[in-house]
Amino acid sequence: MRDWGRLPGDAIEDLRRLEWEHAGRLRERLLGTRPFPIPCLLKPPTGNQALEDLDHFHRYIAAWRKWPWPHQVTWVTKRFRQLGQFEVPVRLEIESTQALIAALGDEAVERSRGWAERMEPLLSLDKALFTTLINRLEELDRLSMTDIHLLASVLPQLQRGMGRRGYMRALPLQKVDTKFVELNRSLITVLLDAIHGQEVSIHGGLEAWLECRVTPTNWLHVKPLCPEVKGRLAGLDLVRLCFEQLTTYSLPASNVLVIENLQAGYGLPELPDTIAVFGGGANTAWLQAEWLKDRRVGYWGDIDTWGLKFLADARLRQPHVEAVMMDLKTLLLHVERGVDEDRLAGLPAYGLTPAERSLFDELRFCRHGVGRLEQERLSQDYVEQGLAEWIQASAAV
Repeated sequence: MRDWGRLPGDAIEDLRRLEWEHAGRLRERLLGTRPFPIPCLLKPPTGNQALEDLDHFHRYIAAWRKWPWPHQVTWVTKRFRQLGQFEVPVRLEIESTQALIAALGDEAVERSRGWAERMEPLLSLDKALFTTLINRLEELDRLSMTDIHLLASVLPQLQRGMGRRGYMRALPLQKVDTKFVELNRSLITVLLDAIHGQEVSIHGGLEAWLECRVTPTNWLHVKPLCPEVKGRLAGLDLVRLCFEQLTTYSLPASNVLVIENLQAGYGLPELPDTIAVFGGGANTAWLQAEWLKDRRVGYWGDIDTWGLKFLADARLRQPHVEAVMMDLKTLLLHVERGVDEDRLAGLPAYGLTPAERSLFDELRFCRHGVGRLEQERLSQDYVEQGLAEWIQASAAV
């Protein structure tokens, strides 16, 4: 590779890579926090280098003489032994954002026009949005002009307290759908912050500022496992409750069975005075609910490092949680149905019994030839027997 005599194409490629495609640096140039000019060294040759490749030497000089903006190129007079005196280009300086865009060509020109077109409806609302829009160029690029006009329409409509304790999807907006607000929540929040002096963030986010109810998240399935409990749950066979409801609503059963996976919850047998909460996976945060302190809580998950970690997490919230069918006996009886575990969890510092910590190590090092036994792979008769024994142990206490 030749290390001298850089041509215009080489300089343009560097500008594209180091300035235009570098998001952080581009934002700084557009905002004026990174000063111009941008220097590009053109690496003029030594006398020996020029002699070794005269064709490139002359091509290098000729190419820069054709550069469309001559004032950007610095030339110096150099005397080369055996070649004589030449004016050679040594430095290119790009003096502004406009000059950078022009040098990069049609693609950059088109992209900059797109920015201007997208920003204009928003800047007409408030010139103070410029800095925020520059900092969100990637999001701006992804929005269609239809979305831009929706954004310009919705920003003036959104006012503090207008949610009136309803959900965000029920906002009384004109000519804008509320799903658009939900899908573009992050961008809308920062733009409103720019308009209202960071008021939205100070209040804890868009929903809090609008005084909307928090949209329910972290849904789990709840299933009564006997007719009596079903009757206390308005006769429903299966309901879905969100995190917030589970932490405040006391489920009507003495025994609460927590199941890691969704499908395993559908296969549960009838159990007296028992209700199941299933499908939460890693979501054990709802177990912090105060009403669980005086309930018997069982936890049944996969026999793998993650399942044992989730068990430990559950115990950090309710120390009296009992493991159900998460032991070495269950693993060995079904070991031929086990598989490798692709990604291991770290051993929890707290929350596992000595036997469970030992099982964790045996799984981690595949001492029985497998690292994972999914709870769905247990024989149904074994599941029914294991759950019956758990209930009987409760009755014996």
